[in-house]
Amino acid sequence: MATFLITGGAGFIGSNFVHYIFNTYKDAKIIVLDLLTYAGSVDNFPVKPSQVNDRFEFWYGDVRNAPLVENLVARSDYVVHFAAETHVTRSIFDNRAFFETDVMGTQAVANAVLEYKHKIKKFIHISTSEVYGSDTNGCIPMSETHPLNPASPYAAAKAGADRLVYSYVYTYDIPAVIVRPFNNYGPRQHLEKAIPRFITSMVLGEQLTVHGEGEASRDWIHVNDTCEAIDAILNAPNEKVVGEVFNVGTGRTISIKEIAQSVVSAMSGNESIIGYSEDRPGQVDCHIADISKIERVLGWKPKIFFEEGLLKTIQWYGENRNLWEKQIWMRQVPITLKDGTKVIH
Repeated sequence: MATFLITGGAGFIGSNFVHYIFNTYKDAKIIVLDLLTYAGSVDNFPVKPSQVNDRFEFWYGDVRNAPLVENLVARSDYVVHFAAETHVTRSIFDNRAFFETDVMGTQAVANAVLEYKHKIKKFIHISTSEVYGSDTNGCIPMSETHPLNPASPYAAAKAGADRLVYSYVYTYDIPAVIVRPFNNYGPRQHLEKAIPRFITSMVLGEQLTVHGEGEASRDWIHVNDTCEAIDAILNAPNEKVVGEVFNVGTGRTISIKEIAQSVVSAMSGNESIIGYSEDRPGQVDCHIADISKIERVLGWKPKIFFEEGLLKTIQWYGENRNLWEKQIWMRQVPITLKDGTKVIH
């Protein structure tokens, strides 16, 4: 029975990966470590933590707690590290928490993996495409060799963690792999993110608010495809993946305005419901993934087209209102613009 330690397993991508492992590997044991900050919930787990289950174990705790992390890593075969503060706008409002969790938390995990590297088969660090910043060549797919130009405190913290893990591979030869997912969407995503914010605004009969003119574009990948990409890395021979960085995306870009229009259309609304506000600081103009490396090395490709994935996501939020209604008050964050103006985003 292989044991997976999944940090941040109560959050969006982390909890979807917990479900994926729980349903795909019936003989695997899952240990989740999560501090249950505003973006994490025990409602996201496949089983209730209070239930006795020999396949699932939940630890409420901080990823920066080195003794706790070491104890859990010592009992594991694979470590998948999702735990992080992840929202660009919130990082502008409360940047210190991002550096403490994303960098120092990653250091605690990396040190524990180093301590037990004789038994850890793989350590997968979940980074982000935000470390690239805006494309330096206009709006063309970015490969893993694209310069790191983080444009927000969140992105800078993740870039620090990303390179910290790489340094441990180079210096200590730990079995780490770095994954840079592009913009994920799907079930269980916090309402602060664009797609669930748009969907729930439609459900509640509210105006959809787009930052700026909505021209910023992203590579949107369904979270199930991300889970399958991580699984492909877990099952690959170490000599193929350890020490490597892999983009996970689709190679297609869609603007925020188009996303809002697609949500309105899919939910039979009128585009007059879309409104516009000041652009967000730290905004990245264009993100498209070059996924040729992961295709070549692992044979992985995304399976879910955006139009299909959006309908599935809309259906999930429609059927699980009781799970997301408690987040409504956290959809907006106070921030300070470059000119000193204070606004709610």
